[in-house]
Amino acid sequence: MSDTKQAARKAHDSDVVSGLARLGLASRGIVWLVVGVLALQVSFGDSVRADKNGALAAIKDKPLGGALLVVLVVGFLGYATWRLLEAAVGHRDEDGAKRGYKRLSSGVRGLVYLGLAASTAKFLVSGGGKDNTEPLTARVLGTTGGQTVAFCVGAGFVLAGLAMAVRALRQKFEDKLKTEQMPRWLQRATKAIATAGLTSRGLVFALVGAFLVRAAALFEPDKANGLDESFKSLTDQPYGPVLLFVTAVGLLAFAVWSFVEARYRDI
Repeated sequence: MSDTKQAARKAHDSDVVSGLARLGLASRGIVWLVVGVLALQVSFGDSVRADKNGALAAIKDKPLGGALLVVLVVGFLGYATWRLLEAAVGHRDEDGAKRGYKRLSSGVRGLVYLGLAASTAKFLVSGGGKDNTEPLTARVLGTTGGQTVAFCVGAGFVLAGLAMAVRALRQKFEDKLKTEQMPRWLQRATKAIATAGLTSRGLVFALVGAFLVRAAALFEPDKANGLDESFKSLTDQPYGPVLLFVTAVGLLAFAVWSFVEARYRDI
């Protein structure tokens, strides 16, 4: 085994990286907790921005909010580091195609959280930012083959979101936890919390993907909505506010699940 691989394995298995990964899970919980609260407000008719930037703005406006944003950046970087090391040298209890798939999945998640850390740091420095979903979609649709690319990306979001929801309903999350360390009451509560939370997050991904698919199919970039606009569009539908209320409660459950993972996940 090369010295580089040995060093990567040692880092992956270290308490420092484990601690940073747990901080990242807790950071994820904080952001989704605020998004869930903002989505609740939207379901009651408020015009607040219920997405990541809206959550970051709400955090920044609170006492010590700037310091908390720094903690979130560190947490997201820590989680990204753990996932990227896992992609490089992790999943050693698997082999063949299954190991390759899990390492690829870890790598993608690591890159996503690197981007999340970067966007949070940018928000901290700039003090805010616009939702770039529509202009990005417009640029993609304006390129050769862009309509196909946008359609495939949107379809990918829909399929990934539905897969998340199905896995949640099958309760495949329990093998990630050190359940033997959890109080019995928390074990029982976690099943309901994780099922509701992971299902809601999956459906939110699918909702955003559906708007992107529609925008690509109709060749109308303005139909591609980010999370905030997707929530607000949902309220315009029959029983939309009720559906958004249920979704928001589910996102709050996902935030609680993130905190449970931060404490009890087998890392």
